[in-house]
Amino acid sequence: MRKTTLAFWCLSSLLSAFFVSWASTAAAADGASCTSVRMADPGWTDIDATNAMAGVVLKALGYRQTVQNLSVPITYEGLRKGQIDVFLGNWMPAQAPLVKPFIDAHALDVVQANLTGAKFTLAVPDYVAAAGVHSFADLARNASRFGGRIYGIEPGAPANQNIKKMIADKAFGLGDWKIVESSETGMLTQVSRAVREKQWIVFLAWEPHLMNTEFHLTYLSGGDTYFGPNYGGATVNTVARSGFTAECANLGRLFKQMTFDVTIENQMIARVLRDKASLETAARQALSAHPTMLEKWLDGVTTVKGTNGLQAVRASLDAH
Repeated sequence: MRKTTLAFWCLSSLLSAFFVSWASTAAAADGASCTSVRMADPGWTDIDATNAMAGVVLKALGYRQTVQNLSVPITYEGLRKGQIDVFLGNWMPAQAPLVKPFIDAHALDVVQANLTGAKFTLAVPDYVAAAGVHSFADLARNASRFGGRIYGIEPGAPANQNIKKMIADKAFGLGDWKIVESSETGMLTQVSRAVREKQWIVFLAWEPHLMNTEFHLTYLSGGDTYFGPNYGGATVNTVARSGFTAECANLGRLFKQMTFDVTIENQMIARVLRDKASLETAARQALSAHPTMLEKWLDGVTTVKGTNGLQAVRASLDAH
């Protein structure tokens, strides 16, 4: 009788533990309104990469990711209006003036920093640096060689606004210079042409990006007032529409834990731009190669159906 009672007690304890664990996991899953995740991409290669990695994970968990190509200002309006759920590209401090009114109005939530060790400021090819251009203060006296132009990215981008403010302030003697606004691709095409012909050019540069290995470039010092210290040393934040992480707690947990790495992003971008891999293929390769990163992302995260999220993503990666 004593053995039977002990066996029954052990079985009951195991069953109780199982059902508590199952109920806890199931409860973590989000409701039907959270199954579609709307994200934004300004057309930047680094955000292409991070969106792709997020997309692979979301799909394996049973969510549907949609990505809209939107400028940064329109992205923040979309978050304010509840038309976008998550944006992985809040570069700080470059976007500080643009995003502050939305934060102050509680129109969006800063979820967490997803990347540290990034940088974003003006740069020149190494042969220009070798000729004596190392800082913002060196630009004006070489105006004729640069054509009085600074090459930026898409119109409306916060970094372009910083350059415009610098010109408007007549900082560094650049009051009569002009910014050439284009897309990321258009700007880098111009850089490539200039490098090929050994022409002088100054342009927006950042890391992570393939440009850091494709071109021998030198980041300019002295632009702290407009791009921040440490050569525009940047932190990239994940931001979400107001209330999103509370409404969709499982997704909220995922995005709070989703952090990236400069080296991993550089490698992924190289696979896409240099090796011509698809974004999804490069994302799957990056995630498979860094299981510890994936474990951190998916700690306590479930699938849409409430099952183990890490197991589901691993199975999906193994199947491809």
